[in-house]
Amino acid sequence: MTVSVPATSANLGPGFDTLGLAVDLRNKVEFHPSRFFSLSIKGEGENNVKLKGNNLFVSIFNDHYNRLTKKKQNFRFTFYNQIPMSRGLGSSSAVIVSAIASAHEAAGIRVSKRRILNHALFYEPHPDNITPAVMGGFNVAAIEKNRVFSQKKHLPDYIKAVVVIPNKPISTSKSRTVLPRSYSKENAVFNLSHVALTTAAFFNEDWEMLRIASQDRFHQRVRMKTLPELFSVQKIAYESGALMSTLSGSGSTFFNMAYAEDAVMIANKLRMKFPDFEVKILDFDNDGLLTQR
Repeated sequence: MTVSVPATSANLGPGFDTLGLAVDLRNKVEFHPSRFFSLSIKGEGENNVKLKGNNLFVSIFNDHYNRLTKKKQNFRFTFYNQIPMSRGLGSSSAVIVSAIASAHEAAGIRVSKRRILNHALFYEPHPDNITPAVMGGFNVAAIEKNRVFSQKKHLPDYIKAVVVIPNKPISTSKSRTVLPRSYSKENAVFNLSHVALTTAAFFNEDWEMLRIASQDRFHQRVRMKTLPELFSVQKIAYESGALMSTLSGSGSTFFNMAYAEDAVMIANKLRMKFPDFEVKILDFDNDGLLTQR
């Protein structure tokens, strides 16, 4: 059995804990029943000893498998990881979603993506990453009575993601500690209006609007100060023709959207300026969670 989940970019400027989209960079896990438990990791995290000894996936998988089947069973897990860890591309959400989906697959129980998404909310209370991880595409999400309510927009192939992945991680939990404890009414209204405009621009495919719509006063600047190079990343991306340029999640990755014909030029300029950072041109992912027996 195989389960795969895409990387995600969340917050998207003003869309703090609300907006997110999926990009075509996947973590995949293959597993089958075994006499003995075993776990191997290939790709991102393969040299991280802690992941093998204290694995979040296995913990969540066992919780759900035992609940669904009322029995214990050993499995052999092989992880093929492409999503960088602690870089703001949804690696934790990918683990959570894939663990829940894998447990249901192993138990032989088919459930809807919406059910898996609502289970994931227990482990990740912010829906901006887990929603596109499950659904794919661009998503706007809200929580009501411990359930995720969301709307998805399929993203066309003539726009691309240009992601800049710094060589330094940023912890999401630590990143939240630098956020203001309160916001002025002026800044709250600014973000409300801009998240509404960003959402409308995505659904109407008015990509030129995003440069204005994606401005933020809630989280970006204070988080970017922990890695000041990100201000230059954003400046160069916009000067080179990016449609939007925002912090991905809580960082350290920076997400840029561009027309396909502009993506290579933007990526090359960013590589020249930041040779120690990884720059990737990615398609958007409209599938989200995928399972295969």
